[in-house]
Amino acid sequence: MCYNKAKACSHVMMKDGITVMKRTILASGSPRRKELLEQIGMEFIVITSEADEHTDITDPEQYVIYLSGIKAEAVHNKIQESNIDDIVSDKEWQQDIKEGDYVIIGADTIVSHKGHILTKPKDEQDAYNMLKELSGDCHQVYTGVTLMYGDGRKKSFAGRTDVYCYELTDKEIWDYISTGEPMDKAGAYGIQGRFAAFIKKIDGDYNNVVGLPVAGVYQEMKL
Repeated sequence: MCYNKAKACSHVMMKDGITVMKRTILASGSPRRKELLEQIGMEFIVITSEADEHTDITDPEQYVIYLSGIKAEAVHNKIQESNIDDIVSDKEWQQDIKEGDYVIIGADTIVSHKGHILTKPKDEQDAYNMLKELSGDCHQVYTGVTLMYGDGRKKSFAGRTDVYCYELTDKEIWDYISTGEPMDKAGAYGIQGRFAAFIKKIDGDYNNVVGLPVAGVYQEMKL
């Protein structure tokens, strides 16, 4: 059972009186996305997606929009096809979800460098190759977001941030890989972690690089 609840209430409330009138479900097990939603006071549950994330799409923006969509759809289908009482333990959440009063947040993040899409590294050598490619150059980070509602409606958008890296020596790359930090991250680095020492500057949304453009998500949820 892939379920986690964060501060359940009768409606999905934000701190300081900001309200989103839908039960919010994060279709991701990413601790970074969870932390970003918690940071802005979002109340939500986590139901992870087991969607097939393979795609032949080569355009980075369309790539992340597509994958965010299939993740949201997978969780929506799980809700529709399962006994929600087996997935969610809170009675109020169960009732609202049964009535379709929910929105699912699906998200996907990649790194793109000169048209080359970088996802999570397969192994340490793959991580080295990625970091060597990004060293001393500018790359783009794309995060696609799909909001899928209980009635089946969907809307998607993508954020882009330009990231400039300092030159890394081979020793710096391998020392960083030895920490284990790169292995579960697109492009083999975490901007919020030790790799911050190698970030020269960024143009765009920092949170988009971490894994979720939370301001954009909240603004879209208000519409």
